[in-house]
Amino acid sequence: MNTSKTPITLLGLGDMGAALGRSWLAAGHPLTVWNRTPEKAGPLVAAGARAAGSAAEAVAAATGPVILCLLDDDSVGATLDGADLAGKDLINLTTGTPEQGRRRARWAEERGARFLDGGIMAVPPMIGVPESGGYILYSGDQALFERHREALEVPAGVNYVGSDAGHAALYDVALLSAMTAMFAGTTHAFALVDGEKEVDLSRFATLLAGWLGAMSGAAHGMAAQLESGDYTLGVHSNLAMMSAGNATFLDTSREQGVGPGLLTPFMDLMARRVAQGHGDEGLAGIVGLLREGAGRA
Repeated sequence: MNTSKTPITLLGLGDMGAALGRSWLAAGHPLTVWNRTPEKAGPLVAAGARAAGSAAEAVAAATGPVILCLLDDDSVGATLDGADLAGKDLINLTTGTPEQGRRRARWAEERGARFLDGGIMAVPPMIGVPESGGYILYSGDQALFERHREALEVPAGVNYVGSDAGHAALYDVALLSAMTAMFAGTTHAFALVDGEKEVDLSRFATLLAGWLGAMSGAAHGMAAQLESGDYTLGVHSNLAMMSAGNATFLDTSREQGVGPGLLTPFMDLMARRVAQGHGDEGLAGIVGLLREGAGRA
């Protein structure tokens, strides 16, 4: 083992934690691990990690970053309860909300620790595989991020998103929200074509993936509209046209025996914005409807 590499202390060995641990071991980092269920440490110990008897023991021995990859924010507090955090570098990769990240940063500072919050944009098989496209968002103490950047780049790409400790979680949830909506649209699309005798679902999937990729650039257009305040900027298919076209989507759903429930909430917002006199815009005006709560049932 190359002892010149930054030692890592890892608390939490679920599927993601174990994948992180394997990547650091493979890269030659000395690794100390702890898990509430000790048996989960076995494979990493067999690969060269050291198992600590308690979380407090693991933290006390840490000379490098203490990485937390636990169930939720409550688990972070419970795991570190009683541990001496003074002078320690805490990097929290536990999924949480923006406000939880901010509170946890203040909590760590009160105990004399430095703190980074993170959001993992990957699933466990993507960890340690550079070509997978996975990355981890970080926010909080920038000096801490730079100090450990080399080690943090081992499991996945890194993206520092600012000194506000809540921003990693905010970006994480925002990106996953977009993914969720994409999955909803994909599910509706397959519901429309599934069962048609002459539809090759594999070929349809290729067309669908390509189309979604081609449309992804619309995100840049929406950002430009929101930044400028001009929601007509660069619009080619305006909201009135899109909203009118929704009738065809709904008619096709009925003809195919598919419920429109995954589409109608967004269509209702489009119609509401048009009714407010903004049919010449793109979709950016809907952001305001959502932020004002006007889109709630």
